[in-house]
Amino acid sequence: MKLSAPENPSMNRLAVHTITTKPWPLAMAADRFAAAGVGGISIWIEAIAGMSNSEVSNIVQASGLKVPALVRGGFFCDPDAQERMRRIDNNRRLIELAGEISAEMLVLVVGATPGEPLAIQRGWVRDAIESLLDEASAAKVRLAIEPLHPMYSGDKSCINRLTQARIMCEAIQHPQVGVAVDVYHVWWDEALESEVQKLGELNALFAFHLCDWRVPTRDMLNDRALMGDGCIDIRGIRKLVEQNGFSGWNEVEIFSEEHWARDQQAFLNDIVDRYQQC
Repeated sequence: MKLSAPENPSMNRLAVHTITTKPWPLAMAADRFAAAGVGGISIWIEAIAGMSNSEVSNIVQASGLKVPALVRGGFFCDPDAQERMRRIDNNRRLIELAGEISAEMLVLVVGATPGEPLAIQRGWVRDAIESLLDEASAAKVRLAIEPLHPMYSGDKSCINRLTQARIMCEAIQHPQVGVAVDVYHVWWDEALESEVQKLGELNALFAFHLCDWRVPTRDMLNDRALMGDGCIDIRGIRKLVEQNGFSGWNEVEIFSEEHWARDQQAFLNDIVDRYQQC
């Protein structure tokens, strides 16, 4: 690992996803994040299972943290039209929840169904997002489409490049719809620079997620690395999104069996340190 001198970016722009410190329940995560000087907490729905909206809201308010995002909505794709409607209804409930806990956006992992043509599935995604625009506008919750790495195109997301997400935004043409740029999913794309520029022109750069790509990767889902422990030019991508108008949160989102098995306070300390450096 080679790191240059720290830039000391503002801790007020650092947010950590609850999935990153998965072993901690929400209340503990919020308390520890705030004590570490982290400014925001992006809340995964798995972290609040069985909790009421008011319970979640009270925990967040007591911590003083902001909520950049509720994670994850979407999963719109299914060949059965009634099932697609049920999934849209579930996203309506998630938008309501996001509004009640003052989350700025709902991150959309759009979904995929094995064996169905990707172009058809993207049509389902567009239809679903367009059907949610009134609720999103009323709740003042933005909808952030997150492209996933092509290795997930078979069963998790039919949107795998920033190009596809940008085309979706252009087709929908609504200020509540934009893109979450996760370095893990887009660092490899030769069109990264041009697509970020185009998204900036659309005012569609909604979120920026941080981790690193371990070499070699031991597990394609749960082996993300701490910033600086992999091959991604994190600082370069951060500068790219900021040069194109992004001024939001730097959200650390790490899925890692290795790091989940560690002492989580030590892991959080490392996250803060690497954020300052990378």
